[in-house]
Amino acid sequence: MASGVQVADEVVEEYKFIKKGKKYRYIVFHIADEKKICIDSSGDREAVYQDYLDYLASLGPDECRYGLYDFEFEHACEGAADTKRSKLILMIWCPDTAKIKKKMLYSSSFDALKHALEGIGKYIQATDMSEAAPECILEKIKSTARS
Repeated sequence: MASGVQVADEVVEEYKFIKKGKKYRYIVFHIADEKKICIDSSGDREAVYQDYLDYLASLGPDECRYGLYDFEFEHACEGAADTKRSKLILMIWCPDTAKIKKKMLYSSSFDALKHALEGIGKYIQATDMSEAAPECILEKIKSTARS
């Protein structure tokens, strides 16, 4: 089900900088006026995953967001030493305590964002901090990583 929400041009432009230019560690998006997905916040390359989680937590229990994060982790292929890898994750953050209308708007608009941002490594849905915890994200990434 499409919501009719559009993805702002700036979202696609800045996505190129996180994907190819490695300008950001993360970008957080929100839906403005129930019409357009826009950039809400971003973190530079020095930012860590906890900074991203702290920002989501600071929004309060009623706010939904989309988060794009360049997640770096160690992964060993069979018979090889650990190598540093990174994977772009796109998270839909909708706390259980958010209003139903808002959760439905974000859920139904997620596909528009997915189509606009090609090359995402993993899509993640989180409703509380335990689902967004780094160890949970790492487990989801590694479950599909080629070994």
